[in-house]
Amino acid sequence: MARAVMVLGTTSGAGKSWLATALCRWYARRGLKVAPFKAQNMSNNARVVPAPDGRMGEIGSAQYFQALAARAVPEVRQNPVLLKPEADTRSQVVVMGAVRRDLGAVPWRERSEALWPFARQALHELMAENDVVVIEGAGSPAEINLHASDYVNMRTALAVDAACLLVTDIDRGGAFAHLYGTHQLLPEAERALIRGFVLNRFRGDAALLAPGPEQLEALTGVPTVAVLPMWREHGLPEEDGVFDDRSPLSMGGASSVRPLRVAVVAYPRISNLDEFQPLRNLPGVRLVWARGPADLDGADWVILPGSKHTSADLAWLRAQGLDLAVARHAAQGGAVLGVCGGLQMLGEALIDLHAVDNPLGGNAPGLGLLPLVTVFEPEKRLAPTQAHFGALTGPWSALSGVEFDGYEIHHGRTAQHADLPAAAEAVHNAAGEVLGWQHGAVLGLYAHGLFESPAVLRALFGAEVRTLDAVFDGLADFLDQHVPEGVLLSLLHHDNDNMSRQVSR
Repeated sequence: MARAVMVLGTTSGAGKSWLATALCRWYARRGLKVAPFKAQNMSNNARVVPAPDGRMGEIGSAQYFQALAARAVPEVRQNPVLLKPEADTRSQVVVMGAVRRDLGAVPWRERSEALWPFARQALHELMAENDVVVIEGAGSPAEINLHASDYVNMRTALAVDAACLLVTDIDRGGAFAHLYGTHQLLPEAERALIRGFVLNRFRGDAALLAPGPEQLEALTGVPTVAVLPMWREHGLPEEDGVFDDRSPLSMGGASSVRPLRVAVVAYPRISNLDEFQPLRNLPGVRLVWARGPADLDGADWVILPGSKHTSADLAWLRAQGLDLAVARHAAQGGAVLGVCGGLQMLGEALIDLHAVDNPLGGNAPGLGLLPLVTVFEPEKRLAPTQAHFGALTGPWSALSGVEFDGYEIHHGRTAQHADLPAAAEAVHNAAGEVLGWQHGAVLGLYAHGLFESPAVLRALFGAEVRTLDAVFDGLADFLDQHVPEGVLLSLLHHDNDNMSRQVSR
């Protein structure tokens, strides 16, 4: 039976995903068989992975990257429940990789009780097959209004007697209060599982922290096991929200070379934005998030990314005036790229007869920049794919003949408009199916993962970025530098006193 190490947070965004990923690689480098786990994730960043019955399923991107960091094969048991927000009050429910429409309308508390058995079984199976399971919590474990129904945090921890680290973002302020308050709001049996506090994103003189950690330990009995400095350039994609768009070039001082300015439209239900992280890591590229027409001024490329609610995000785009700005950019010969939902928006029409994308169903006009029609089907397409570019022209000509491994995850089926001149078929998969089209400087494709391909980055930019494997090793090295020796291994043993001894050395 494995030992479980769990990362909890005082808030969302405290650094749970980052730290869990680093721990996966840290333990894997010691020859241990490691798997990640998160009982329930809420994110529109998802990856296509194998499911136990031979089909393909989807999990949150954070667990996908954690599995790679653990040198494990990503699979649906690592994130048995995924909630994909479609509106402020509605989410698509994915269980063991598959959409469960029947659970989407069930009230939250009742739904949690129905979902916990799936998560518990997946967790115990992973525990039986590995040496270490690194578990990520969600939000805060001390939401007392939801505690009785929360199976993602302490119910999971109790199920496997997890050694828990509680991490807080000290850069936000109030870190000691967050740690103390979270600890005190937990029932005694759950507090006993907290083995250490972690102060994340610290800037300044660490000596100024004293005597805070010592006073906190006197109050709680829990040592502060690590102070992790602020580190923006670790290279790991952010799981939630739009990440910091400052590039290494913009943070490294002035340059006489004008960077390529890439504007990604940040609509409310943006999905799979993690695939643009490599652009942020490229010298000579300035990545910006566009929320209004002025954000497209001076852009060389405009990217329409994936969307969990294509019709709603298209309506938002029009309300901001971005539709006219994108059309103007294209008319002036500027490069436009649409990925998945972005491809669908670029077409002539969206047809939703089954109320898949829009609960009200119906049809909607697209931006009209590609002569395509998208029909939404109830069955979601989930597939890894080998994409091959044909002969492209204009700003995308460098991609001609390039191949890359990606993935598809969409309900829409897109085809040429029968009454309009055809766009060029620009991308095919290994089976010869069309995955993308080009018309002038406008390119749309269904395959995610374009900028995660070294071949694509070489073709477009003549540049290399750190491999994911190097990023994961960098995370583990960072822990070696800033966590006292012996602390992380002591989590694999039932010995709180030993933890305090390791920290005091």
